[in-house]
Amino acid sequence: MKSELNRNYSEVTEFILLGFRIPQKLQILLFFVFLMIYIVIGVGNISMMIVTKMDSRLQTPMYFFLRNLSYLDLCYSTVIAPKTLANFLTNEKKISYNGCAAQFFFFALFVTTEGFLLAVMAFDRFSAICSPLLYHVYMSQKVCVQLVTGSYVCGCINSIVQTGLTFSLRFCQENRLDHFFCDVPALIKISCVDTFVNEIVLFILSALIISSTTTVILVSYAYILTTVLKIPSTHGRTKTFSTCGSHIAVVSLFYGTVFFMYAQPGGTSSPERSKIVAVIYTLIIPMLNPVIYSLRNRDVKDAVKRILHKKWCPQ
Repeated sequence: MKSELNRNYSEVTEFILLGFRIPQKLQILLFFVFLMIYIVIGVGNISMMIVTKMDSRLQTPMYFFLRNLSYLDLCYSTVIAPKTLANFLTNEKKISYNGCAAQFFFFALFVTTEGFLLAVMAFDRFSAICSPLLYHVYMSQKVCVQLVTGSYVCGCINSIVQTGLTFSLRFCQENRLDHFFCDVPALIKISCVDTFVNEIVLFILSALIISSTTTVILVSYAYILTTVLKIPSTHGRTKTFSTCGSHIAVVSLFYGTVFFMYAQPGGTSSPERSKIVAVIYTLIIPMLNPVIYSLRNRDVKDAVKRILHKKWCPQ
């Protein structure tokens, strides 16, 4: 019996991504919808990176972090979107075992890093609004680079732990993932061994990451709110709130969906509902982020106008 089980354990060399359970005609429609979303993600985030890099007036910590946020959005959507698009057009929705592990590793790396980066951006706004005289000391170029590097380190640690634990599981002959990409909940469900430890680690790590980063964000904005309310000018309060509104919108979208997926026991019991939520944080949020920051940020809009003016109306 053991030899038979061991033989079955070693047979899984690829997974089948079941994706969305809809008719083939709708699969084609979804292909074009996802393709348009991915194009918008690419154009929006690359444009944001170019604008914040080229314009001399945007060489501040806030836009340095925003540029890194756009890079992360582009990266983790690219980890998911191309394979998903390819699977819409084929009946064999396969991904190799190593490809699945690589997809999950980089997805976990970029998503976790983004969570920490959003906390860093909240601290940046806190420093700028609550301690303006010491802002350039607190947020020097060296400190900014260290904060971004630290975000990547935390993301990498979480990704290594999660990938190592998940792909140490045995899957016997079951290789059909009820998802459109390789994610922990879907992989845990098809394992043929006890996954209690994996589920506990997933919950603890997710809760720890979300609670620590949201604490930084909430405390930062509590101080910001207190400071802003002391500003006598209504125009001053409105201007200050507008610089934070974009970040609050992005944080709410990101943490709301991530919490639903990973930080509540039994929160992934419905595969179809989980897929919809996964679409939101893997594709919709990376598409909306540059739109939110550009539409609500006068500096970015002015920078775009200056760049376009230089291009089409050179002196």
